[in-house]
Amino acid sequence: MIHFIWNRFTRFVDIISQTHTYNTHVSRLITVSAMAAATVLSLIYHRINPAGTANIALIYILTVILISYHTDKYRYGILAAICSVFFINLFTYPFFVFNFAVSGYPLTFLFMYFISILTSATTFRLKEQARRIKDDEDLIMEAEKEKLRANLLRAVSHDLRTPLTSIIGASSSYLDNEETLSAEEKRRLVSQISEDADWLLHMVENLLSVTRITDSGANTLKKNPEVMEEVLLDAISTIRKRYPSMQIHMSLPDELLIVPMDPLLIKQVIMNLLENAYFHAHSQKPVECFLRSSAESASVHIRDYGIGIPKEHTDDIFDAAPSSPSSASDTRKGMGIGLSICKAIINAHGGSIHAVSHPDGAEFYFTLPKEELHHESDGQNPRH
Repeated sequence: MIHFIWNRFTRFVDIISQTHTYNTHVSRLITVSAMAAATVLSLIYHRINPAGTANIALIYILTVILISYHTDKYRYGILAAICSVFFINLFTYPFFVFNFAVSGYPLTFLFMYFISILTSATTFRLKEQARRIKDDEDLIMEAEKEKLRANLLRAVSHDLRTPLTSIIGASSSYLDNEETLSAEEKRRLVSQISEDADWLLHMVENLLSVTRITDSGANTLKKNPEVMEEVLLDAISTIRKRYPSMQIHMSLPDELLIVPMDPLLIKQVIMNLLENAYFHAHSQKPVECFLRSSAESASVHIRDYGIGIPKEHTDDIFDAAPSSPSSASDTRKGMGIGLSICKAIINAHGGSIHAVSHPDGAEFYFTLPKEELHHESDGQNPRH
């Protein structure tokens, strides 16, 4: 009898299956294996407790749920539900005989049938809903990437074109007037070319970093537990070598802050923010750089004492839209690309970045989720 039912079952599947894809064969295998396992388990349980028909029904209902969740078509759960009702009949009196004439069983049959069908349909719909949610999240993420690419493209025309124009103009002046220029004028032109070339190199490095993030996603970041203070000191040391005239005051907490991060990318964020303060803020005092910590996160703050941030740009300052330059320095080195790259890197780390104005200037800061330490830290010496 079981062989007969199985033949009917497979024939029905063949009829309603239009194509025999890999997923179809896998779904069949899952269905057959799950039903066979449920039947073996029911046989074992029946030997232990012949009167436990209700528990055997639960075994088959659970099997229907598993089949509905792990197969790729609605029909497998429905077929499993129908077969389960017939198999349950084998474990009711008289045992191992199909007998639907027993008093009250037709009603039980109908209840089990509708319960199994409803369970299968509900499970399949929940799985489809989870898949759609994931698809929507992927679409939102892709839309964010496209928005960032579009903003970067607009910023490139502003932030990369002007240094190139300056390089071309300075080199042309040098070549056209090489005989008449003094040594001091030649040195000034070459210094200008060198400075603009360094800036372009830095911008290209920024673009490569954000391209790696937007193309690969946050899951590909090589995040390791790093000491935040060391990354901050490394970034400040590099900035001081690059811009010897820049004055920076640091403040470090007594506790050791360990944060999972890609240290090179976070260093790049800190350097971008410091360069932004150096070129655009026109700070009248040394730039302040300090760390803050909470139970869940650590934050790096860059505070300047300059021109501040206009209210209309506070919300969109990280969106890579080139802003109107406030000086000749801004004309040569726009801040659009650098800040948008900071936002992309911090978002990829699961953190957030903000810009606020204060009465004497502006403050940029970003937060990163802090790693949970599973051991008691020893006493640490305060650092200044």
